Amino acid sequence: MSKKKLIVFSAPSGAGKTTLVKYLLSMFNNIEFSISATSRKIRGSEKDGKDYYFLTEDEFRERIKKKEFVEYEEVYGGYFYGTLKSELKRIWEKDKIVIFDIDVVGGVNIKKMFPKETRSVFVMPPSLEVLEKRLIERGDISNDEIRMRIKKAKNELDFASKFDNIIINSDLKESKEIAFSIIKKFIENE
Repeated sequence: MSKKKLIVFSAPSGAGKTTLVKYLLSMFNNIEFSISATSRKIRGSEKDGKDYYFLTEDEFRERIKKKEFVEYEEVYGGYFYGTLKSELKRIWEKDKIVIFDIDVVGGVNIKKMFPKETRSVFVMPPSLEVLEKRLIERGDISNDEIRMRIKKAKNELDFASKFDNIIINSDLKESKEIAFSIIKKFIENE
């Protein structure tokens, strides 16, 4: 197995990429989740070093200056997200494939940096109305943040064509089957 492979799942917030990534992690023992760094606050039961590497905004900016990120972006006002170079190294040293649950700009950037090594998958919501309903049902973000994410989602949908595959997540069982098939083929194709 090539230890330099990467799998990218990107989508607007609430489209279902995290659910699909967790499913794939349960199905393949040779992939490992890339933990992103963020400057946002911990939500709910999230754990530092498991869900994200939580940094202050100043710490994040300092690491940017030191060129410690493969990619990063200021996603929402004052909130940074990014992938530390040390995270790829950590996973590749275990001879595993890196899987990302990442915003669309980060996904496109990783594909540009590692074009031959990356399989990129865009998870599309069935509609913006369904996406808004899912965000409301999550119950972990404010109405203002929901409005901001829906506005951002309208722009993110324009990125779908830059990905290798698109999964329209209207039926979760079917989406899981499609995701499994895409990743199995990618892993087996040396």
